[in-house]
Amino acid sequence: MTDELIGKVEKSGGRIVKRENWGSRPLAYSIANRKRGNYVLLVTDGEPEALKTLEHAISLEERIIRSQTVKLTELSDEPSPLARRKKPAESEEATPEAAATNDTATDTAADDSVTAAASDSDDGAAKSDGAEAAA
Repeated sequence: MTDELIGKVEKSGGRIVKRENWGSRPLAYSIANRKRGNYVLLVTDGEPEALKTLEHAISLEERIIRSQTVKLTELSDEPSPLARRKKPAESEEATPEAAATNDTATDTAADDSVTAAASDSDDGAAKSDGAEAAA
């Protein structure tokens, strides 16, 4: 779908300067009974006609439920913060120290997971910590 939009922009005299697929992320609110969406960042450069063509193509595409167009004053060549993020599994596997830490920390893993689970919960976090610590 993104390739089709890029093709339409290029046919109308524009060009894609930057393209990032941010992947599936939770929506800020439910839209058409969907709680997740696939986010894509496209940065274009060209005549206003190319932008109008892109916006028109987006409005006709039923699979796109929301879009936002903004005008940039400057553009960084670096990836956006969302594109730089690594999944937790990837970052742990990437470093040998992380694997060694995981091997040496198996004795305390149960206590750490209880603390993490309790801190993720908003209600009764102190009760959960105290109950697990006493056990």
